[in-house]
This record gives sequence, C-alpha cells and structure tokens, in this order.
Amino acid sequence: MRPAPDKTAIIINPFLTLSGIPPETFKYRLGNRSALKWVIDQYQVKKNKHTGEISDPNRPDNKEYIIRLVRQVVQVGSKTVEIIKNLPKIM
Repeated sequence: MRPAPDKTAIIINPFLTLSGIPPETFKYRLGNRSALKWVIDQYQVKKNKHTGEISDPNRPDNKEYIIRLVRQVVQVGSKTVEIIKNLPKIM
C-alpha cells in the first residue's frame, strides 16, 4: 500500500486503487507525520530477514477492513483540517 505520486489516490495493490483522496487529508497529523501516512506504513506486509516470518496485517476474515480504515482516516483527517481552518483567530 502506498500513496500515488500526486497523493490523490492510495494504491492498495496492483488490482485496487482508492482514488479521490482530498489533499488536505495529508495535513492531518499525528505527531510528525500524517495519520494516513502512518496507516500506510503500519499496514505493510513485512518479512523478517532473520526468521523468514511474514507479518501480514490484513484480515482474511474481513477483506474490506483496510478499505474501511483508509476511508475513516480520510474522513476524520479532512473534517478535522476543515474545522481547524474555520476556527477564529486568537489575538
């Protein structure tokens, strides 16, 4: 899973791309990186070099989990950025 170069889509795998990602989603940050980027980093299939064990965060019993998670993070991120943008300025 990775963002498209223009960050308007998330490439889940060679067969599935989620498009229409609002650019402001990447402005919603958890610490020093965007929440969406954090989800993308955490939900990678990884192989341990030493043991050969594969860590797959995907849920075989719930194949739509990742899609729903990305949708929720995009929605929360976009709404939060919009709310913050519309807060009154404090002098």
